[in-house]
Amino acid sequence: MRAPWARTMGVACVLAAALTGPAHAGLFDDEEARKAILDLRTRLTAVEDQGKARAAEAATANTQLLEQLSALRRSMLDLNNQLEAARADIAKLRGSDEQLARDVSEVQRRQRDVAQSMDDRMRKLEPVKVSIDGREFVVDPEEKKAFDDAVATLRAGDFDKSVSMLGNFQRRYVGSPYTDQARFWLGNALYGKRDYKEAINNFRAFVAAAPDHPKAPEALLAVANSQAEMKDVKGARKTIDELMKAYPQSEAAVAGKERLASIR
Repeated sequence: MRAPWARTMGVACVLAAALTGPAHAGLFDDEEARKAILDLRTRLTAVEDQGKARAAEAATANTQLLEQLSALRRSMLDLNNQLEAARADIAKLRGSDEQLARDVSEVQRRQRDVAQSMDDRMRKLEPVKVSIDGREFVVDPEEKKAFDDAVATLRAGDFDKSVSMLGNFQRRYVGSPYTDQARFWLGNALYGKRDYKEAINNFRAFVAAAPDHPKAPEALLAVANSQAEMKDVKGARKTIDELMKAYPQSEAAVAGKERLASIR
């Protein structure tokens, strides 16, 4: 921009000198002076227009640059928001993974508990081997428990309850390997509650069903004792005679012989 302005100023200076100089410097007439002035104005206008055009171009360029910078800022802001959203999603996914891991662990624990419970139940249902009067049998766990509980109740001295439990056992487990022992212990429970008549019936049923049972001699002695308690001296002496004849080598026979002396 300096070159046009310099040329213009040079022309202006020459023109001024021509106009203000003495008459002998009349290099230009009035018409030429006007033309010079018009030419100068034209050049000044052209320079001003060029300056304005360049200023406008610069303003436009600045505006475009500002718009580009603003768009870039918006893009960066959007990208930052996307990154934050991605971080939040990742955090949620990690939380979901942790929760899923906990859920899986809980399901596995429950499966182990269920499996253990099933094993325990199956074990309770599995037959067990027991030895009864020198012989081995296979019985249900519940059957064994019912018999053991009834005998334990008898030995604890609760005769009424043991009578009920042993009676229920015989009705529930018909044909059980414990049947003979259940009859024998039921007789003892009845004797304990002083129901001598029913005690005699159970002991007699036991001996009739299992005359070779190791406890058969003891059952006959219990029959004699029940008869003695009922003041049936004749019946008691007769039962002891039966005991000594049927099982002469038994301890019950020896005890029965001693018992005869006290029966009057």
